[in-house]
Amino acid sequence: MKKTLILALALAGISTAALADPPPPKIVVLDRAAIMRFSKAGQDIAKQVQAYSASAKADIQGQGRALEAEERNLQQQVAILAPDVKAKKIAAFQAKQQALQGQVARKDEQMRYAVAQAQQTMEQKLGPILQGLVKARGANMVLDKQAVVFATAGGFDITGDAINQLNQQLPSLKVNFNVTLPPAPKQ
Repeated sequence: MKKTLILALALAGISTAALADPPPPKIVVLDRAAIMRFSKAGQDIAKQVQAYSASAKADIQGQGRALEAEERNLQQQVAILAPDVKAKKIAAFQAKQQALQGQVARKDEQMRYAVAQAQQTMEQKLGPILQGLVKARGANMVLDKQAVVFATAGGFDITGDAINQLNQQLPSLKVNFNVTLPPAPKQ
């Protein structure tokens, strides 16, 4: 029976070595959220996002106040305007409101895209760092720290080492908020 199984596997192109037991797992864990929060590049991204958000908010609020003043003025005028003029002014005002809402959505989408690109740059730098740490520890598996429910021993968390090496290789990271957004998928 065993000879038949080995012959069938050989004919199928599978070696008997593939049937051997896999090596026991040697696991290290990594906290990706901590890397984003505590690395110099991650903190740099957060500061730039806060500054961009504050600037965008101030700009939008200024435009919103101007629109509110225009709305109050329009409300006072509608009672005395001819119906066709009234309809045109209301349509023009609504177009301005929609344009402002669109601008808010575009700024938000642009910020999210810019942050995603910055995080991707961090991930590209982090990849070789993690490979080196895994190799140095003789590990064959990396788990996200959030997935670990229970552990009886410590010393397998490589997050601190990863942050230290990332800080050396990427001490800051410029977020480009003037990115061109990719085209929206067609529906």
